[in-house]
Amino acid sequence: QIERTRRLSLQTQHCGRGNRYKETLSIVSKCETYSHFCIFAGVMERTFVIVKPCSLQRGIAGEIITRFERKGLKIVALKMYRFTKEKCAEHYSHLVDKPFYPIIEKSMMAAPVLLLCLEGIDAVAVVREMTGSTNGRKAAPGTLRGDYCMSHQENVVHASDSLENAAKELSRFFTEEDYFDYDQAVFPYLYAEDEL
Repeated sequence: QIERTRRLSLQTQHCGRGNRYKETLSIVSKCETYSHFCIFAGVMERTFVIVKPCSLQRGIAGEIITRFERKGLKIVALKMYRFTKEKCAEHYSHLVDKPFYPIIEKSMMAAPVLLLCLEGIDAVAVVREMTGSTNGRKAAPGTLRGDYCMSHQENVVHASDSLENAAKELSRFFTEEDYFDYDQAVFPYLYAEDEL
């Protein structure tokens, strides 16, 4: 439970300090002290998603966002954005020296993108599972890439691969004012009481 508290604290520092985050942090802290009284199935997380230019060009951006919403993930930040060479190099700094980087840059600057912050219990892992393998030809049917693409690069979405990277990527593209903390009417029907 100490690790859960550390992870949650990391995200509250980088990507918003809504009431539900404070409540969840309080619950986790109590679980550390009274762990034998608690059943804690997951931690409320925020993750980062880019709906790529190829998705906007193909007219499937709305379908992709709908899949996330139908899963039960909550949109807490959303905006349209156009990559510059500088921002592309920053976001893909781990790939800048690779011979295929110019292909990435051209792809990500071909059209605007949609940037999302999604919230939910274990959101990082959930979104990664929904996204599927990087290569759309090898992605499992039912995943976003398995259903919507045939490419390694034109693979419809980017999703953070860890809680730490989600925090970094969210702070790279969003400011504190971009986040909206609100109550979902369906929230009581998304999770059981012992999961919150």
